[in-house]
Amino acid sequence: MRVGVVTRGKYGERLIETIKERSDFEVVSIDLPQFLPDFIEDPEEFLDDLDLDPEFFSSDLIITYSLHPDITPEIAVRAGKGGAQAVIVPGGIARAGSVPELQKIADEYGIYIEVDEICCTLEKCGVEAVDAFAEKFGQPAIDVEVEEGRITDVHVARGSPCGSTWQVAKEIVGMSLEDAPPRAGLLCQMYPCRAVRGGEGGIHTSGDLHKYAMERALGLDTELAIAEQSKPIKIKGKDRS
Repeated sequence: MRVGVVTRGKYGERLIETIKERSDFEVVSIDLPQFLPDFIEDPEEFLDDLDLDPEFFSSDLIITYSLHPDITPEIAVRAGKGGAQAVIVPGGIARAGSVPELQKIADEYGIYIEVDEICCTLEKCGVEAVDAFAEKFGQPAIDVEVEEGRITDVHVARGSPCGSTWQVAKEIVGMSLEDAPPRAGLLCQMYPCRAVRGGEGGIHTSGDLHKYAMERALGLDTELAIAEQSKPIKIKGKDRS
């Protein structure tokens, strides 16, 4: 499977590194300027002027860190025209465009679009390319080995696309079973993740997801509550078959 990543400045670079290191997916990328105008009157013309490789948009799955409400829908249009199965948009709806606009694009091209505030909420959705990706990357899932009340080894079954889950796994070894879940959540937030900080959702949801993954690995009966703004927006296009 080929994964296409739209980078903008530092955003998207860590995802590319994680995909290369932790999977056998082919990954290709295109770069957008780091600094963009607040308003882009003609996104199609703007992207044309960047002379982007049209083959990029035929990737099975496209993850776009365009982070701009004018540019992101045009990326989705080009993905639809190129035959991509799905577009994942990290960064939240404010930087993705409007839901009605994205729904119109999804229906026209029969493409799946998902807007995530943070990438570690990603789960399988029934779309082949997304499900293949979410088998390895997305909402954290781990297995642990325990001896004498302490964590002796951690295996990452599915990790956050930024790579934080593997860092948590490495640093949690040696922790007591009591301390491991809250420590996993804290270690995730200490990782240089670029999720939003300073309010509900964002990096705090990432921490909750890693705490929950550790609780599940230890067989604890627990529930996960995701902040409203961190819940994915899943936009399914009309079936064109």
